[in-house]
Amino acid sequence: MAEVLSAGLDVDAIRDRFSSLRQGFAFLDAPGGTQVPDEVGDAIARALRESSANLGAGYATSIRVGQILEEAEGKAARFLGCEPREVTFGANMTTLNFALSRTAAREFRAGDEILVSCLDHDAGVAPWLEIAHDRDLVVRQVALHDDTTLEVGDLEDKLGPRTQVVAFAWASNAVGTVTDAARVCQLAHDAGALAWVDAVHYAAHEPIDVRQVGADVLICSPYKFFGPHLGALYGKRGHLRRLRPYKVRPSTDQAPDRWESGTQVHELIAGIGAAVEYMATLGRRSDRTVKTRREALVAAYRTTVAYERRLVSRLIDGLQVIPGVRLYGITDPSRFGERCATLSLRIGNHHPTKVATFLGERGIFTWDGNYYALNLTERLGVESQGGLLRIGLVHYNTLEEVERLLAALREFAAR
Repeated sequence: MAEVLSAGLDVDAIRDRFSSLRQGFAFLDAPGGTQVPDEVGDAIARALRESSANLGAGYATSIRVGQILEEAEGKAARFLGCEPREVTFGANMTTLNFALSRTAAREFRAGDEILVSCLDHDAGVAPWLEIAHDRDLVVRQVALHDDTTLEVGDLEDKLGPRTQVVAFAWASNAVGTVTDAARVCQLAHDAGALAWVDAVHYAAHEPIDVRQVGADVLICSPYKFFGPHLGALYGKRGHLRRLRPYKVRPSTDQAPDRWESGTQVHELIAGIGAAVEYMATLGRRSDRTVKTRREALVAAYRTTVAYERRLVSRLIDGLQVIPGVRLYGITDPSRFGERCATLSLRIGNHHPTKVATFLGERGIFTWDGNYYALNLTERLGVESQGGLLRIGLVHYNTLEEVERLLAALREFAAR
């Protein structure tokens, strides 16, 4: 029976667009990378067949490469709520963040400060630690409340005249907690600092509007929202023009091209455009009144967010009655607007790898460890115990898969 929400999300029809979902596995590992709809793979294959060339030549296949990049920039800009010339692609979020943060630090002086969050993936922390080591800077960590929400009062206390950057994760890739990005960005700007947003996890679950939240820099990863393994970066145009990148001399000095060092992975970039278009089709099907592609993207998230909250609500209810299960993060249904459909847990004193292996043998795919959220697992006191077991849901998952997971965990706990 098809799972159809009144808002118009036909989950069975969505799953038919993913060949990988026909293998019988329950992919509950979306934070490690979502499955990819077939149209994304088709776009990548088509680029390889028809546009296998480098950019900048006067012949047909090279011209098509330029068209692929222009189209992808336009679609990524609609996805992020910015202008196409403010979008840069790279190997992954981590590589982009190391490159841009290193460049930004050219303007810093010894003793300047960068604030990071306890919720952050280490790709949002380690670049600043390395720069601090090289340039005699200071990295300070903003604390969390016990429910894993950002302690904004601590952020306000730590902001000061030497603060250059406030770097934070919009959503935790470990426990799903969502931060009020607009408030953090405003506090950063009030202190004269850059607002530097890691939206890798957030992008799969909520719509992004960089103008609305006031981000100076925002980085995400298309493979976390149904696309290929790449990174995408938004930089406010003034910053991309002002900062001096590390690049080869003959390359263009126009933003954002000046930030794309070396040959881009053109065929995978073709897949980014297809992934954004996939989300837009969901919006057009759920809301026939949308007029623009941006409106279609927002409509898609309205529908998928409602469905994902339904899934995570059932999952949390089921987990809370399994003996020995301890959940981390927000579990109160009245506060589900502060979280996305990702959660982490422990079962008694069992090592998370043991639980993940047990589930994997039954075709249920989850993650164990710290998922590079090192600050958080240390804050929660579980890093030395093997970390956590993570379950990540997105809109192609089903209630049947949630029930399958719960049954397996009940079996594990009973043993």
